[in-house]
Amino acid sequence: MNLSSYETLDPHLLVGLINTALRNDCDSLDDLVKTHDLDQDALEGRLRSAGYQYMPDLNQFRPAVASS
Repeated sequence: MNLSSYETLDPHLLVGLINTALRNDCDSLDDLVKTHDLDQDALEGRLRSAGYQYMPDLNQFRPAVASS
């Protein structure tokens, strides 16, 4: 799976692709960004701006929960 165009993909499509790669191919977000030579801060920022956050215990991005 080529994730190099993550900066221009629709973020809601991107989160599905990223979570699939995390589930099937990578043990962690760190593993994913190293495997695909991605900028972790840019990737997380792109998904954060669409309302997603990485949850290490689940090894996937999920909708961010607003804190009160």
